[in-house]
Amino acid sequence: MKRGISVSEARGLVLSATPRLGLETLPAGEALGRVLGEDVVAGRTLPPHDVSAMDGFALRAADLAAAAPAAPAVLRVAFEVAAGAAAARTLAPGEAARILTGARMPPGADTVVRQEDARREGERVSIGVVPRLGENVRPAGEELRAGECVLAAGRVLGPAELGLLASLGRTIVSVRQRPRVALLSGGDELVEPDGDTAGGRIVSSNSYSLAALCRRVGAEPRYLGLARDTPESLEEKLRAGLRADVLVSSAGVSVGDRDYVRPVLERLGAELVFWGVEMRPGHPLVFARFPADGPLVFGLPGNPVSAMVTFELFVRPALRKLAGHTALFRPTLRARVGETLRKAPGRVHFVRVRLERVDGGYLARSTGSQSSGVLRSMSLAQGLLVFPAEASELREGETAVVQVLDDEFFLSEEPGF
Repeated sequence: MKRGISVSEARGLVLSATPRLGLETLPAGEALGRVLGEDVVAGRTLPPHDVSAMDGFALRAADLAAAAPAAPAVLRVAFEVAAGAAAARTLAPGEAARILTGARMPPGADTVVRQEDARREGERVSIGVVPRLGENVRPAGEELRAGECVLAAGRVLGPAELGLLASLGRTIVSVRQRPRVALLSGGDELVEPDGDTAGGRIVSSNSYSLAALCRRVGAEPRYLGLARDTPESLEEKLRAGLRADVLVSSAGVSVGDRDYVRPVLERLGAELVFWGVEMRPGHPLVFARFPADGPLVFGLPGNPVSAMVTFELFVRPALRKLAGHTALFRPTLRARVGETLRKAPGRVHFVRVRLERVDGGYLARSTGSQSSGVLRSMSLAQGLLVFPAEASELREGETAVVQVLDDEFFLSEEPGF
């Protein structure tokens, strides 16, 4: 087991041990946000025929070659074509067909003139414009052709992709499985939110925060409850989570007399990969794995901020990889530091910050107390500012990398155009 490693080495060890989950089939309508597990090949051409892109009149462009506003061409309206219907016959020279959007072009017609550019009087239509050949016509196969790979495996299915599957008649689709995450917290001082906090007991908030983080990334959390500060209680809870894809424990991973996570994991047959990452908050992080089909195990620190920060940096990318994603990490930006920050060199600090747009760039300001027990600092945070390990000071106005946590930060109250 490695000890006291860098953030980048720890991240690399986690992701190298993380597989991609297998496939399952779902109704396409339930696959939003899932990662496609197969190439989708079109079984049909779309549109299957030349169709009108407008309500108007289908005709031969050659019949309007000499048309002008002052001397419109006059064509006979031979028939009408509704969407979903086929023309009764071929359109002859000098004739037009009333046509609706999406309707199949009648044989003999090559162009559609919008109804706004035409004036109909009974069985005659007057047109004073000269259209391009093929104007307002969607040709067969404009969108796709039978046999074409439309969506490649690995594509994240969004609303447009689900609509495309529907247009191809695909009601069932193969996708990567969702990661199943077993969550537990530990400590005799902890109680559930409706428990008695007398005598200095503390409400266990980590199970709520971590479960929410799991759901946000598309995983399925299962709460195993609170483990007491005994090896037997901890082992019982850990065993209950061995069928999950990922097992996340918060608390019991430090060096205290009652920190039993590491020895209990070893007794259960887990391989401890590393303990301790040179970062703050979140140094006493444990990562382990079980052989064969056992879960990945993250022993997170018990302090609420430490638990959330280590989840963001290590568990979240692993869950995205398990689910089949290739883009594993949150976006980053460079921001000017809003106030001078200081620390002892040696560990990377992840400073909770608020973000502002200023003068075409970004400004990052601390959320206040950076204590790992102040959960409100995470509630206020829009990002984690990376204070490098070797640095002891970031002066006001210097730039730093910020990992953006707030999914709504890039939204705007104004349309912008």
